[in-house]
Order: sequence, then structure tokens, then C-alpha cells
Amino acid sequence: MPITTEFEYVRPRTLDEALHVLSLYKETAKVLAGGTDLIVHLKENIVRPEVVVDIKSIEGLDKIEIKDGTLRLGSLVTFAEIIDSPLVRQHCPLLWEASLTVASTGVRNRATVAGNICSAVPSADSAPVLAIYDAEIMVRSLKGVRNISIHDWFTGPKRTVLGPGEIVLAIEFALPKVRTGGCYAKLSRYEGEDLAQGGIAVLALANETYRVAACALGPKPVRCLKTEAVLNDVKFSEKVLGRAKEALLKELSPITDIRSTKEYRLHMAAVMLERAIRAAAARLSGRPPKYGEQVL
Repeated sequence: MPITTEFEYVRPRTLDEALHVLSLYKETAKVLAGGTDLIVHLKENIVRPEVVVDIKSIEGLDKIEIKDGTLRLGSLVTFAEIIDSPLVRQHCPLLWEASLTVASTGVRNRATVAGNICSAVPSADSAPVLAIYDAEIMVRSLKGVRNISIHDWFTGPKRTVLGPGEIVLAIEFALPKVRTGGCYAKLSRYEGEDLAQGGIAVLALANETYRVAACALGPKPVRCLKTEAVLNDVKFSEKVLGRAKEALLKELSPITDIRSTKEYRLHMAAVMLERAIRAAAARLSGRPPKYGEQVL
């Protein structure tokens, strides 16, 4: 399908150049990083920008770094680069595992983590992991820099708080100082490229607490704080697990669509939570399943 919309295309070499163009066009500008969503939207005439700002030539936005216990992902870091990064695999294997589930190899080679949360689809695979780690998104405009909590980032399906003239610089989050084990359980219709029917991320910490987040089970990805409260209130047991499942279902609000019914999503959310908790706890203890082995 060809792109029929006419627009200006600019490829700035510096961040200041990009911000200048964005400030001139504001709502009628679109930023191109990986382009896996934007190109589709252009072909289908979902968006009709006056200008497309290609930021791939801007230096410094493609770095993965850990400094003072904080992992920083530049806005041009792709899912393939996450998967290939020994730094991420060692220090944040939960993000590494979630990245393995994103679409296909071809898409992962281009799609960026920042683009994933900017597209703000409810099924964004990176979002539950970022929510679990209380990530912050650093954005910049000509007015300056501001940091936005991942918990405030999504305002609804395909909507964020990113304003006109702003560009994402990086995503940052502090790595826990205690030992952890994690699991991202993704429900898909088939192996290969598919959006999540539901996704549950769990992080088990050595201090006997759990963190839980979900995607594709409501209008936006969420941290499941009520479920966490049940899990962290007393020592873990089968009875506590049952109460946590009940709490989770009260926090979720899935829909029925072409990929799944609301009822099936709710049923499988409880299954995903149990399997993710058990896998995360096992990994915390150094037992199987290995990261990357799906639990569904």
C-alpha cells in the first residue's frame, strides 16, 4: 500500500534542529524513529502530518547505559538492541524477556522502546516492565526538559501526555538493590508476530515482596497495586495467591475484540498471574524456567 499523504521530510543532525522544526509545526509534526507504527498509519491515512521529523541521525539517542544503579535507554534503542545487550540481559532480564515477545525479528530490528510507549497501544509489551520498575521518561522541548513517570504517561488508548513540540530523550529506571526474579507472561493467539491478548509482568524481590503490572487488559497498561498489596501483606501461600487472583480481576477492565473476549482475558489473567509468580519466584532462587522460556 503506497503512502498518498504529502508532507515535508526532514532529517536533522542535532537535537536542537529537531526541536526547532517540532516547535514550528507542533500538532502537525510526527517524529520518525523506528517507524513501525508511523509508516502503517501514513499508508492507511490515519495520520496526515505536515512534516515528518526523522531523528535517527541525532547522536547520543541510541545508547544503553547503567550509571549509579540506573538503567538508561536512549529513545533510539530498538528491541533488537535490548535483546543483544549483555548489560540488559545481566541486570534487567525481565526487560530482555519481554523484548523477545515483541512482534517479529524484522519489527524488533526497527521498533524502539520509546516508540512502543509513544504509540501507547494498550498491548505495549514494554509497558508492564517499565511500570514495574517505576520508569521515568525524559522529554525535551525548546522550553526545557521534564521527567514524566510511566504511571502518568498513558492517558488512554493511543494517548499520552507527550505535548506538541516535545521529543523523548530517554527512559530511565533504578535497578533494585536486592536480588530479583522476574517473568513476563504474554497471551497470544499463535507463535510469531502477534499483539498480546493479555500480558502480566511480575518481579519477585529477595525481600519477599512482589511487583505486578499488566497490558492489553484495560484501556492502558497499569501497575496492579491492589494485587501487590495482597501479595505483600503476609507471607506467600496458596491462599494468598488465590486472594491475589481475585484482587487482580477487580483491577482489570478488558474488552471483547477480534482477538479475544473479555471473559477469556479475565480467565487467562488469573492463569498468567499464577504462572508468572511461580516462574519469578523460581528464577529468584536460581531454578528453571530460564528467562526467555515462555510460561504459557
